[in-house]
Formats: sequence, C-alpha cells, structure tokens
Amino acid sequence: MTTILKITGIIIISFMMNFNTEVYAQNKKAPVRVLVFTGGHGFDPEFEAFKQSLSGCIVTEVAHPNALKMFRPENRASFDVVLFYDLCKTISEQEKKDFLDCVNKGKGLVVLHHAYVSYTEWPEYQKIIGGIWKYQPWTDHNGVSYPASSYIHNVQFRVKIANRKHPVTKGIEDFDIIDETYKDGCVNPDVHVLLTTDEPTSTPSVAWTNRYGKSKVVTILLGHDQQAWNNPSFQKLVTQAIMWVK
Repeated sequence: MTTILKITGIIIISFMMNFNTEVYAQNKKAPVRVLVFTGGHGFDPEFEAFKQSLSGCIVTEVAHPNALKMFRPENRASFDVVLFYDLCKTISEQEKKDFLDCVNKGKGLVVLHHAYVSYTEWPEYQKIIGGIWKYQPWTDHNGVSYPASSYIHNVQFRVKIANRKHPVTKGIEDFDIIDETYKDGCVNPDVHVLLTTDEPTSTPSVAWTNRYGKSKVVTILLGHDQQAWNNPSFQKLVTQAIMWVK
C-alpha cells in the first residue's frame, strides 16, 4: 500500500512537472531581434527611450554607411526584423542586390516616417515599401496630378483605424497624435491600408502593409519625434507591426 502511494505520488509529481514545463515553454517566447537603421536624417535623442519601449524586442541600432552591409548573407542570421528609421538617398548596385535577396527570402521590414523618403531614385524601393515621397510633381496610376510632396511639423490630428481586425492594429482605437505630416506622397494602389486621416496637410493613408517576395512589410508615416513616440497607441502600433512581420 505504501509503495503504491509513493509510485502514485511520483507519477503525479512527474505529470505536473511535465505540464508546467510545457506551459512555461509556450509562454516564454524568445524576444524579436530588431535591427534599426539610422542615418541621413537627424532625430530626437529620446529615440533611445522609444527603442526601449518596444516590448518583446532586443533592439540594435546600425547607422549608415554601415547599415546596408547588414543585408549581406553573412550578417542576416543576427536579426529577425529591420526597422527603417533612416533617410538614405544613395544605394550601390551591390547593396540593391543584397537588399532584394534579403527580402525575397523573407526578412520582415517596418518602415518608419522619414524612411519613406529614402531611395527615391530606385523604383524597386517603392515596390518594396508600397509608396514613396515625391520631390517633383507627379501623376498617379489614374492620371491624377499632384504637386511635389511636402511636410509640416507639429500638427495635431486624428488617426483613424481602417482595419481593426488586422494584427498590426488589433486593440487600437482611433487616436490623436502630434506629429509631422507628409502630404502628396505616393501610396501604391495594391497596399492594404491600416490607418487613415482627414488632416488636410497629410496624405490620407498614413500606414499600410505590403508584401514583397517572401517578406511582410509595414510602412508607417507617423513617428517624427517624442511627441509621437510617447503616444501609447503609436508604441503599440509599432510593436505589433514588428511582431507581425517577423
């Protein structure tokens, strides 16, 4: 009788230990390794605090001219997602090749604010991120003409959720933000719009998803400085974008 009780006790303890180990393994997710590209544009020093607000992430920053080297095959295993917060105008043919190879193989990208203005002379970048800033007057696919893109600092405006069911916007309600607006930028017609605004100094679509090769891409036109970074809805938006593209 005593032996049976001991054996039963061991079985119960063993079962509980296995169950707890499984639950622990399911709940303990490895942090996402986020590589942040900077350079080509100044930014508020509080950006460091914003990087720390991205829960579930280990964030490493790399600035130009070294940033694009991270797309080389030997460097890709060191990160899961690239967050673009740079403004780089030039890119070599080899860097284009590495960039395209990396996204064709599935590295996730989050494009934030002034990274929308990068590589405006490289048409493939527009295809990757789903839109582009225009330095000159331009005409869209419907033949509608627009002036060159423009920007205004410190605008308070309302951001509306276009798709509440998407993982990037899940749990986020319409929100107010103080930010720099971009007007008359190009947004490709085949992107999936996540956020819009009626603010007249802004392009109506201010965040969207795109696919390129095997990569998921989220482009967010918000995020100039700490007035935006400290906004809880913006923090949640960027964090969920990272988790979705990874």
